[in-house]
Amino acid sequence: MKIRYQIVTAFVLFLLLAGMSARAGKMRLSAQKQASDTAKAKQSEPKIPESSIVDEVIWIVGDEPILKSEVEAMRLEGESQNMKWNGDPDCAIPEQMAVQKLFLHQAQIDSIEVTESEISQGIEDQINHWISMFGSREKLEEYRNMSVTQMRQQMHDDFKNSQLIQRMKQKLVKDIEVTPSAVRKYFDKLPEDSIPFVPTAVEVEILTNQAKISQQEINRVKEELRNYTERINSGETTFATLARLYSEDPGSARMGGEMDYAGRAKFVPEFAAVAFNLTDPKKVSKIVETEFGFHIIQLIDKRGDRVKVRHILRKPHVSQEAVDAAILHLDSIAADIRANKFSFEEAASFLSDDKDTKSNNGLMAYNDPETMSRTSRFQMKDLPTEVARVVDTMKVGEVSRAFRMINEKGKTVCALVKLKSRIEGHRANITEDFQVMQNAVLEKERQKKLHDWVVNKIRNTYVRMNDRYKDCKFEYQGWVK
Repeated sequence: MKIRYQIVTAFVLFLLLAGMSARAGKMRLSAQKQASDTAKAKQSEPKIPESSIVDEVIWIVGDEPILKSEVEAMRLEGESQNMKWNGDPDCAIPEQMAVQKLFLHQAQIDSIEVTESEISQGIEDQINHWISMFGSREKLEEYRNMSVTQMRQQMHDDFKNSQLIQRMKQKLVKDIEVTPSAVRKYFDKLPEDSIPFVPTAVEVEILTNQAKISQQEINRVKEELRNYTERINSGETTFATLARLYSEDPGSARMGGEMDYAGRAKFVPEFAAVAFNLTDPKKVSKIVETEFGFHIIQLIDKRGDRVKVRHILRKPHVSQEAVDAAILHLDSIAADIRANKFSFEEAASFLSDDKDTKSNNGLMAYNDPETMSRTSRFQMKDLPTEVARVVDTMKVGEVSRAFRMINEKGKTVCALVKLKSRIEGHRANITEDFQVMQNAVLEKERQKKLHDWVVNKIRNTYVRMNDRYKDCKFEYQGWVK
């Protein structure tokens, strides 16, 4: 978790009371002489070098401090990711942090919220991405020198803030539109070498098969949940304590299993059916199976059509034997596709376990956070890591061998993919890449709106910074009051 330091400055005011007597006058003269001697002594003291200062407040934006240690941490993180700063990092980093605080402050004013379940899912997606990159959970923990649980705790506040900032920006630019004529007019004036380069994009179809979990493993998990229920009902411990210790839903586990007030639509149907039928806060529900695993639920409160509950989630583990069996099954399907017994699209529609793609013949889709649009065209960096590795060397129309991956719900699945199309990188043209060019103009207009908003926000926000930053060349004007 991010540690905040609060620097408290104490001001001591000496009131020298002047008397009418000669004795009071002598005392005043003595105090003045002593103050003069003290000032001379201070002038002769050497200045403390900045490098010896452990931590300090270097900026204040509104009522939010920016610490020297925070800037150094961001610098180190940037260096580890080969990040390039716009200008001098000593100036660019605190300015970037200050801009983030402006958006966070406005998000608070506008009551923008991010739920714990959304935070939890986002963190899990990131951790699963890292695990796929490093090859295993153990290798990831070794590289980052901390457990996955510690990573989740460390990431929580930063991820929540990044989501709040993103949603605040989306709210500010949601009404901006550009017409086709504006797009053509903009690109007609651009020199050829300034026209955007469109990176290589691919369209991918996927067929997944979830590795089968043994009944023995399912029974083991259910027995654990029954044991928790008995311990709660007997008064040996509380639901919240067991959730913190054992629940595999990291977002709610740290809150003792507690989830925010929510309507039925926020939960998967199986979970909602049980949660909304609970009436006694002292009782624990029966075991509920969902796509995420097995749960027990306890009611906290009901308000109209919304309910507040806590839960414990346990996930059965997939054995290597089950993974091997799923891969063998998919390889046999791939062989039949190559033998033209049926098409990949037919197989994906009838045999895939992926609910998000099977109704679309297996075609994967991507929600672009920058353009806020949905597309079937992926840049390689936006594909799941395991899929990108496989697709990278494939030819259009080719079907891959089966491989193992972690899906967005954190479950181990095995998959086949088919490369439907590949559009090599090129300079955008109005005929084939109108959407790309429209997005580029739209993004330009959005960035202008956000830039103007920040400048205006700075003008109406209290800002104080250490003198050494006042000569910086900032991206935004108005920081120095």
